[in-house]
Amino acid sequence: MIFKGNEFKFQRPYGSYVMEQVLFKISYPAEFHSQTAVECAAQLHNEVKGRFDEIEKIVLHTQEPAIRIISKTGPLNNPADRDHCLQYIVAVGLLEGTLKAEHYEDDYAVNPIIDTLRNKMEVLEGERFTKEYYDPDKRAIGNAIQVFFKDGSSTQKVEMDYPVGHRRRREEGFPLIEAKAEEYLKDHYDAGHADKILSMMSDQNYLEDMKLTDFMAALV
Repeated sequence: MIFKGNEFKFQRPYGSYVMEQVLFKISYPAEFHSQTAVECAAQLHNEVKGRFDEIEKIVLHTQEPAIRIISKTGPLNNPADRDHCLQYIVAVGLLEGTLKAEHYEDDYAVNPIIDTLRNKMEVLEGERFTKEYYDPDKRAIGNAIQVFFKDGSSTQKVEMDYPVGHRRRREEGFPLIEAKAEEYLKDHYDAGHADKILSMMSDQNYLEDMKLTDFMAALV
């Protein structure tokens, strides 16, 4: 596989093809249909933190596939249940301003505010979101969130059509991928070896000419 610009190409004996429609999961460890939902929730975090007991309702507009696949009420028994629950993912985004893998674990999920927020959510289909989800020229994965308070006030309605990692937001993803690689490499290897791997991976020409066995040996 070769990466050039914002295109990924697979070399084959009879040519290559561009993976233009591939969505790379970069920002959050969440099911694809909820990627923009958690981004919207994270943007609303500063508006709702400290006011969770004042919330009357949380309105989510999403695509029909998200309603069919990941809209869930009732008990969530394990991390797999939680990372495929739109309402859980949004609740964490509102609470934390982000979403990490540890937020699906049992010791985090016992926070009673999560289910309180889930129970206040109304999940509705956004017709435009569904239409653009199936549009081959867009392949959008849109979500929108607005929080309403008991005093009659509300947050802004935050709307997002494409997640980071979508072909329309490729450029935003590159520095995030690099930062993620650096974080995990330095967490696993000593600083010197991690820097060596990062340097190797940042040299496109060197990497393309490198033998696979040499690349794998560097990771051992």
